[in-house]
Amino acid sequence: MKKTCIAMLLAGGQGSRLYALTRNVAKPNVPFGGKYRIIDFPLSNCANSGIDTVGVLTQYKPLMLNSYIGNGQPWDLDSSDGGVYILPPYMVEGEKGNWFAGTANAIYQNIEFMENYNPENVLILSGDHVYKMDYADMLREHLEKDAALTIAVQQVSMEEATRLGIMNVGEDGYINDFEEKPAHPKSDLASMGIYIFNYEKLKKYLIEDEADPNSSKDFGKNVIPNMLRAGEKMWPYRFEGYWRDVGTITSLWDANMDMLSPDLINLFDEEWPIRSRTAVRPPHWVGENAEVNHSIITEGCEVEGKVENSVLSNSCAVGEGALVTYSVLMPGAKIGPGAVVEYAIVGENTVIEAGAHVGTQPDGSEEWGVATCGPNITIGEGAVIPAGAMIYESVEGK
Repeated sequence: MKKTCIAMLLAGGQGSRLYALTRNVAKPNVPFGGKYRIIDFPLSNCANSGIDTVGVLTQYKPLMLNSYIGNGQPWDLDSSDGGVYILPPYMVEGEKGNWFAGTANAIYQNIEFMENYNPENVLILSGDHVYKMDYADMLREHLEKDAALTIAVQQVSMEEATRLGIMNVGEDGYINDFEEKPAHPKSDLASMGIYIFNYEKLKKYLIEDEADPNSSKDFGKNVIPNMLRAGEKMWPYRFEGYWRDVGTITSLWDANMDMLSPDLINLFDEEWPIRSRTAVRPPHWVGENAEVNHSIITEGCEVEGKVENSVLSNSCAVGEGALVTYSVLMPGAKIGPGAVVEYAIVGENTVIEAGAHVGTQPDGSEEWGVATCGPNITIGEGAVIPAGAMIYESVEGK
C-alpha cells in the first residue's frame, strides 16, 4: 500500500517543565483550551490536510493517552486503508528492549511500520504544539523544491532563538546552516519542529545515525546537521499563522489566554475544525447572581460566582461569591464559595475549599499585557486546598 505521505507524531515526552501537570499524564494529553487536549491540534491538522495514516509514538505515562486516542474516530482517522496507530517502544527477540533514546531513534525504531505503507514522504510532528496548519501546502512546496527535507519555520525574537533550532538560508533560498539552541544565534528563523522528509533519504540517515555510537539520536543535533554536511537540499517552509510550543507552564497559560481572542486562533472555523474526544456532559449553567466576562465556559460547568478572563474546562464549579480571574481550570476543578483564584493553572479534579486564596496578581500587573505576564501558581491534579488557606506557591497534586 503506497502512500504519498504518512505522519509520525512524537507524543512520548515526559513534559518535566510542566511540573505537577504531567505527574500522571503525558504532555500531549494535558487538557487545553477548555474543550481539548494538546494532541488534538496535530491530529486535527492531519485529518484536515488529507493525511489519513498517523503513527503516534508514545512512551511516558501512555495509558491515558492511548485510551484518549482510541481508534482515531473523533478526528476521522479510522479509515480502512490508513488510520491512527499507537507505537510504543517494544522488544525484539534476542535484543534488549530500549526506550526511545531521542527523536531520531524513536522514528528509527518504527521503520518497519513506515515500510508497511511504502511512503514517498514522511511528515514528522511534535505532540505539544498548538496551531492550525495545512500540511498539504507544506508538502506541495517540498515536492516543488525537490527537497530531501523541508522544515517549517517562523521568525522569532533573538531571545527566543536561544532555545530553538535556528537556521540560515543562502541566496537560492535553501537552508545552508542549522544550529540547535545556539547561545549566540546568527538568525531569527526558527524551526517549528515540523519536518517533511523524502522517505528514502530519511531511512538512509536514520540508519547511519543509529550506527554512530557518539550520536545523541536527535534530529536537530545529529540528523539534520549530517544531511547539511552531505549537501542535501533542505528547504524552509515559512509559516505565518498562529503557533505556540506549550512545553512550559508560562507558554501553556499564555496559549490558553490566547484562546480568548479569536483573532489569534479561530476555533469557530468550520473549514478547519479542531476535533476532540469530548466528554459527554450537560450544558453549562450560570447562576442568577453569577458574572462571566471574556471567558470560555465548557460543558458541565456550574458558575455561581465571578469568572473573568479565564478558561474553564468541562465539569468545573465556581461557588457563590468566588472569583476566578486570569486562570485556567482543568476538568473537574471545584472552587468553593468565597474562594479567590487568580493568575493560576488549577489541575484536574482539584478542590479549592471555601474562602481559600490561590495565586496573586503579578507585580505591576496593571501595566502587563494578558499574554505576557504568565501564571504565578500551578496546582497539581487532585490537590485539596483547605478552607481559608492562602496559597502563593505551586502545589503538587495527589
